Amino acid sequence: MPPAGATPWAIPPVLVLSTGRCGSTMVSDILNRHPRVLSLSEFFSFTGFGPFRRRRRTGARMWHFYSRQQRRTRLMLRGEFPELLYPVDDPASRFSRADVPPLLCATLPHLAADYETLYDALGPAVRAWPKLRVADQYRRLFAWLCRRLERDVWAERSGASLLLASRLLREFPEARVVNVYRDGREVALSMHRHYLFRTIVATMRALRSLGIDVLDALAKGRRWDRINPWLEPIANTLLRPYRLPYDALTRPDFGTFWSAMIAHGHRLFANLPSDRLLNVRFEDMQADPEPQIRRLIRFIAPELEDDGWVDAAATVPRPTPSRFESLDAGEQRALAEACRPGLELLGYAP
Repeated sequence: MPPAGATPWAIPPVLVLSTGRCGSTMVSDILNRHPRVLSLSEFFSFTGFGPFRRRRRTGARMWHFYSRQQRRTRLMLRGEFPELLYPVDDPASRFSRADVPPLLCATLPHLAADYETLYDALGPAVRAWPKLRVADQYRRLFAWLCRRLERDVWAERSGASLLLASRLLREFPEARVVNVYRDGREVALSMHRHYLFRTIVATMRALRSLGIDVLDALAKGRRWDRINPWLEPIANTLLRPYRLPYDALTRPDFGTFWSAMIAHGHRLFANLPSDRLLNVRFEDMQADPEPQIRRLIRFIAPELEDDGWVDAAATVPRPTPSRFESLDAGEQRALAEACRPGLELLGYAP
């Protein structure tokens, strides 16, 4: 439940969970068009999970995480990052790439055109909040945004959120899950071209050479909950970004990474009742968006279904050409084999 002073959730909140590069941004954009849904895009991606290293935090300390770049934000902003919405390279902008607050990187610009006004109003409110459990600080923040923007339910979506899913489900037991997935062969090829995912996979490869097998822990669930919150500070201590083995990365490396995340999600979602889990297949949303969008909003709250919104939202999905089909036969076989465990779990033909 929300803490004292926050709006009780008449509609349970939503976590949009995925491997990333599979259409979750598309789902976030669809929900953002709904006038009663607070679509939180890349909130945890940019603000990070650092607050969870302590059970309770003051509002002032939470604002530090929202407003000051941590190392993860600086690393994300080093390369080309299409999810970044704040105009960091515009000389007229208030903030630059070096100091843009995590909340302004994507989350607030995704919600409102006057995102800097929203940011300025939010700061004093958050800093005044007392010490609370970290998840309750997040609930209070999202409730504030719902009231300010006149929304009835929040839905958070961050790239590669399956890496965070076990913690998010534990901290937000009232939330329902939208699980977005796509053919892993296409996902792996998209990850291979994306700076953030190249950094993640290169970091995991470097840690494995030091005896820390992150992929094995993720795929099998062994010690993942205990390891995950500390992976970032461990990697920051042991590794330097410019020394990561980017040049050694192969497409099958990303297929193996994708499969490990799918196995992790499959295990986590196995015990969720049907009213708490909606599976959204990227290819189905692309092929026939209208019924898939209706499924999505009915799952969140049937009373939010609106024909005008459905028609507008159905224009968001766009046909996406296959990159996998452009590979030669040998490359296809190698990538398909790396993706095989995840493809079988999701019902794709290998």
